[in-house]
Amino acid sequence: MLRLLVLLFFIFPFSSFAQKNVVVATSADPGHLNPGITTGYNVHVFADSIYSGLVMLDQSLQPSPDLAESWKIEDDSKTYRFFLRKNAQWHDGRPVTSKDVKFTFENVLFKYHSRTKAGLSKIVTEIQTPSDHEVVFKLSNSYGPMLSRLDVTEAPILPEHIFSTADANDHPANLNPVGSGPFKFLEYRKGEYVKLQKNENYYLNGLPKIDNLIIQIIPDGVTQLLALERGEVDYIDRVPGKELSRMEANKNISLQKNTAGPGGGNCIMTVSFNLDREKTVNPLLRQAFAHAVNRDRILEQVLFGLGRVAAAPINKGIEWAHQGGTLANYEYSAQKANALLDEAGFLRGTDGSRMSLDIVHFPRFNKYAEVMKQDLAQVGINLVSRPLDRSAAVDTIFNQRDFDLNLISYCNGADPDIGVKRMYVSSNIGNIPFSNASAYRNQEIDQLFKEAGQTSEIETRSVKYAQIQTILAKDLPYWWLVETQSLTAHRSDMSGFRSWSGNFAVMAQ
Repeated sequence: MLRLLVLLFFIFPFSSFAQKNVVVATSADPGHLNPGITTGYNVHVFADSIYSGLVMLDQSLQPSPDLAESWKIEDDSKTYRFFLRKNAQWHDGRPVTSKDVKFTFENVLFKYHSRTKAGLSKIVTEIQTPSDHEVVFKLSNSYGPMLSRLDVTEAPILPEHIFSTADANDHPANLNPVGSGPFKFLEYRKGEYVKLQKNENYYLNGLPKIDNLIIQIIPDGVTQLLALERGEVDYIDRVPGKELSRMEANKNISLQKNTAGPGGGNCIMTVSFNLDREKTVNPLLRQAFAHAVNRDRILEQVLFGLGRVAAAPINKGIEWAHQGGTLANYEYSAQKANALLDEAGFLRGTDGSRMSLDIVHFPRFNKYAEVMKQDLAQVGINLVSRPLDRSAAVDTIFNQRDFDLNLISYCNGADPDIGVKRMYVSSNIGNIPFSNASAYRNQEIDQLFKEAGQTSEIETRSVKYAQIQTILAKDLPYWWLVETQSLTAHRSDMSGFRSWSGNFAVMAQ
């Protein structure tokens, strides 16, 4: 989503240290442990240390070997040939083969992983398996972001011998996972914790550095901080901005500010308008909404300055693709919002109200809804907050489509083709978590995204994304609020965190 993390954003890997057991605190229960069927941060934060991708991303977000020890790019970047490690095993002892890779993409990722489905399913024409340790992707055209989207967050490889027995969405292995990554699954107690154990047969020599990884579920951020201060946990993934000064004064705790990482980085808190609804399909209403919400106040009162007001549909962290100041300007103005609502025919009643709109969101986003409710009341819109737990919210938004508005942390990742495209292309409308929530349809946008992914030339791609953002700023199927910055905390005697990585194994050498 975040990811939400939201991607997710990135998932806290650790450095080399003597401690054999590490306890991490995170806020949301995963519900299941299959990272192939969701982009949700709440799943990947647990499962990305159980599974592996073909590649992993280094500190510069460039691909380096993971399950694939090497690769060749052929045929003008239309053929990608990967050579798998011969010592890679599933946690049940079976070898990892090219058939696992082919099965995962064709039967899981291309169906259920919103970012991979949107970015690769229409481009990959064939996946060949010439041998057990060689897999070949044939593409319809050159595709610049290919390698960047093959890490464990974007493309976790699942075992065919397990998942071929039932549908991936409700497979028993979702609660008893068998991966090939650095940690083996031990126990999942819903609402409490997930316990993982070192994979002694991990294919990367000397890793992981710790024996046991315990990820505790502690919904409240302040409670997480208290647990860290008392030594009950070693690492927390999201520090509330209002606690920044307190944490900076504690010499026993180290802080890290992060904006980018694999899959879930470069996140934007985004309002989706349901374009299937009579009110929100009206562009004047969407423009009025944009003018009515004071995003500077959100930045100050919700994020406590940890982030920035979003200027475009693409996060500023992807600098070469971001189109900021030249877009349509929706500055905060209740006067302009009122004028647009009058023009649209949404007139005030005797009580001063024009309408009610509901907004579906996760409970941890309550404060955003409160601030927007106050702003919208000034222009006669009654915003009705509908906080739902993650599974209920996903079903309500992407399956039932029972909402006027929703609030999601959409993470752009390292490339717009990874985390932005999935929000806007019409082929990604449907019951796929964190996909095109607005049900936005625009053939020109579909074509521009396709063209932007067909070349490795950054200048050409930048022009395409500028065109895309100009159109989106006019159509306004979503309203981007703030670009968030994560704040993590850990014990000061730990160091060398590799926050760009996708699992806990990749610790300082």
